[in-house]
Amino acid sequence: MTRVGLVVIGRNEGDRLRQCLHSVTGKVARIVYVDSGSTDGSIELARRSCVDVVELDLSTPFTAARARNAGFDHLLSVEPQLDFVQFVDGDCEIVEGWIDRAEKELESNPNIAVVCGRRRERFPEQTIYNQLCDIEWNTPVGETKACGGDSMMRVKAFQQVGGFNPTLIAGEEPELCVRLRQNEWKIFRLDAEMTLHDAQMTRLGQWWKRATRAGHAYAEGSWLHGGEPERHWVKETRSIWLWGLFIPLLALGTAWLTHGLSLLLLLVYPLQFIRTFLSLRRQNLSSKNAALYALSCTVGKFAQVEGALSFLRARLKGSQSTLIEYKQ
Repeated sequence: MTRVGLVVIGRNEGDRLRQCLHSVTGKVARIVYVDSGSTDGSIELARRSCVDVVELDLSTPFTAARARNAGFDHLLSVEPQLDFVQFVDGDCEIVEGWIDRAEKELESNPNIAVVCGRRRERFPEQTIYNQLCDIEWNTPVGETKACGGDSMMRVKAFQQVGGFNPTLIAGEEPELCVRLRQNEWKIFRLDAEMTLHDAQMTRLGQWWKRATRAGHAYAEGSWLHGGEPERHWVKETRSIWLWGLFIPLLALGTAWLTHGLSLLLLLVYPLQFIRTFLSLRRQNLSSKNAALYALSCTVGKFAQVEGALSFLRARLKGSQSTLIEYKQ
């Protein structure tokens, strides 16, 4: 217990924060909650739970990366003996047994910087958007290139690379993992249950904003680390530009020249849907879930290109991107 600390980040998570804190109380040396301007009593709730609270300065734009760094710094200032830090979002509940499993894995493998497990959606059956999240998080077990927001990290490795990039509004965990791997550290996903997440996505607009944020993350990630040998998210970003912008512009922009024949190019979208569907079925996903996720991947390119364009605009203006939030 004395070797692991925990950092929770959140804003207006309400009862979800209560569940999160309850799931880890007594299982780590110290818990730090970093609040990003809550107005629902989250700060008071955390203090009543005997949790250290860090309130981010409202004058500086919020990012999850900045919040995690602030929590890490506070944690190590009061518990300098810690070897590992578990990061978790305030809308997640840590599964029983995860802390011990992750700690043992890091103890046994000194070359591993980060371990993560299976994040599941708490209510996948409530909406198709929750179901999409649950499918998305079922990534392969073993050595991997990146982790998500819930993960246990080795303090020494985290400090070596300077923590999260605080300016990133999304994709900060994979970006951190790029720098860790460049310093010869490894990232592993364990075959173990880790967290229960509550997306609370009930509307198409929320799903669209989440996909937009992903597009921004892909574009910024490829801009930061797109060179050789990493080529971080270059393939994904090119796919966004191709399917979300280039093909529609080509088909519609030349329709008058081709007497409408160029519109046949739009048939590549149902073909892409079928290709993705068959690939997912080969991964043993049910027909229903494979169809749902394939549709999301196909249509989501249009939301993602919106995010990529927003990143491009911010770069051209030399301004800081603002948060793209999908939760109410």
